[in-house]
Order: sequence, then C-alpha cells, then structure tokens
Amino acid sequence: MNTLSSPHPPEFYQTLPKVELHRHLEGSLRIPTMMEVARSHGMAHKATAFLRPLVQIQADEPLTFDNFLSKFGILREFFLSPEVITRITREAILDAAADRVRYLELRFTPVALSKAGGYPLAEVMDWVVDASQKASSESGMLTRLIASINRHESTTLATQVALLSVERRNKGIVGLDLAGNEAKFPVTPFIGIFKAAQQAGLHITIHAGEWGVAEHVASAITQLNAERIGHGVRVMEDPRVVALARERAIPFEVCVTSNYQSGVVSSISAHPLPEMMAAGLNVTLNTDDPSISRITLSDEYRMACEEMGFSQPTLHGCLLAAAEAAFLQTADRQKLVNKIHQELSTLLT
Repeated sequence: MNTLSSPHPPEFYQTLPKVELHRHLEGSLRIPTMMEVARSHGMAHKATAFLRPLVQIQADEPLTFDNFLSKFGILREFFLSPEVITRITREAILDAAADRVRYLELRFTPVALSKAGGYPLAEVMDWVVDASQKASSESGMLTRLIASINRHESTTLATQVALLSVERRNKGIVGLDLAGNEAKFPVTPFIGIFKAAQQAGLHITIHAGEWGVAEHVASAITQLNAERIGHGVRVMEDPRVVALARERAIPFEVCVTSNYQSGVVSSISAHPLPEMMAAGLNVTLNTDDPSISRITLSDEYRMACEEMGFSQPTLHGCLLAAAEAAFLQTADRQKLVNKIHQELSTLLT
C-alpha cells in the first residue's frame, strides 16, 4: 500500500464520513458524566482526579488484557438508574455523530447494564432502544443496536437476551454478539441460541481471534454462522482459516488501538491489519471502546494512513466495506453505500 502523498492534519480525518460497526456502549462514557453521576449517587470518592486512570488507559500502565478489562469493572458501577443509562446512550451516539460517523452500530451488554441497579433485562433494553432512537433523530445519524452476550454467563441469560432482542427487531436491535474470554469459554453452548436468533431475523457478529487462536474464527463462522467477526486478528496464524474467511467474504471489525492497549499486539507496527488486507480479507476500522482508549474513529483513520501506510484508495475501500457490511435492509444499506461513496468522491480526490 502506498502511503498518502503527504501527511494530513487531524482535521482532514475529522472531515471524512465514517461508518462504525464495532463500538461498545459500556466503553463510551464521558468522564464529566461519570463525575456528575458519582457526585449525585453517593460515589463522591470516585468524583476525583483519580477517576480517569481507573477508567481510561494511561501511557504509563501495563498494556495487558487484564488491565484493559479492569476498566469495565469500574465503569459498570455507574449504570445506576434509568436516567444514567439513557444519558450515556444518548451521549455515545452524539459523540459518534460529532466525529462525522454517518452510520453507527452500537453494541451494548444488557446483563452488565442491569446489574448495578438490579433492573430487569427488558427494561434496560427498552431504555437503550428509546434513547438510541431519540439521539439518532437529534443527531441525524443512522444508528442500530447490537445486543452483546458474554461467554462466561449462563445460557439462560443468553437465551433471555436473544429473545428480548428478537422482540425489539423493529425498534433498532439488528444483531446479536458473543463476547468475553474466548480462550476459556467455547462457543458450543451458544450454538442453538444464535441459530434461533438468526432464523428469527437477527444478524450475527462474534468476538473471535482476539485473544484466542485462529480456529476460534473458524468456529464462529462455521458453528455460529457469523456474518462478521469482531477483531479476528489472530486469523493470520492459520492459512486455512484465512482462506475460509476470504472465500466467504467475512468482514472483520478491526480495532487497532484497542488491540495494542489490551496487549493483543506488542506495537502498532506489529499489528497484522496490513497483512490481513494483503491476504484479501474484508477489513473495516473501528474504535471498540473510545472512552477507555481515549480515541475517536478519526484517530483510527489517521493511524491507518500515517502510521500503517494506508493510501487514500485503501482507506476509501475500508470505508465502503464497512458500509457494505452494515446490518441494514438491502435498500437502506445501498443508500448508505451511495452516501459514503458520494462524500468520499468529493473529499478524497
């Protein structure tokens, strides 16, 4: 890939239209919001300068999976009321829109959001759905939701989330995701749940090949019928899995900064994204957890071009690939592709 003819300022990347397929609501909280929630909910000890390093990656801390996940343990203490859950949903969508994201698939974990306040899953999901619809109307950005299930949780909970998601298909929930520790928890117990959800009309995306081996990507595709793969960077360790993913044109939701900060790769230069593209894999760029990583999608675009050698046509292709992989009805997806192509044709020439 040829690099851009000359370095561009951050503003160049901020002007680009964007599509994001892999952003977690629970990793998108604003620091000022958390401070306000802490003060108003008897958590004053957290409304201090010590909050930021508890919930965001700092330059001087270990870049490991355990450290990255520890941020979520603190963040989940803040989901204390319907008002808070509604607010963080609205703000996550408005923040994406401010970064010129034209289409966002925001994934959320109903079980995690429900725990702090002990709320029923159905109510929590309705709060997120309603807030998403209102924020999308307010921002003018098209938004859809993906309900995420953790591998370490029971299949009973997973079944509940899947059924509730199917019931809300007409309210913006378009997909089901399986996340969590893939090394310790296989996909096998969830096969029936995901098969039934897909038959009922939900799309399927699976976290795989992030901390687990390439074979987990294959299992997600062949056993769970995954239409997209979250992360998937370990796919390059097995040529057979690369061939499978390429043959089926499976989109990969790659999150470069997150992979580095969580220790999946040792450095940005060691990230396999360029090799994935050279192997003919279908790659998209995403933030994962923008607040935890202290990034925007513009930052990821800049990194891809300025540090990883993406050319303008390459970046253009990734943007269109994301639009083409959107979990939308065919007509709506084509409208999105056309919109992104039209804007890029103006900006990237």
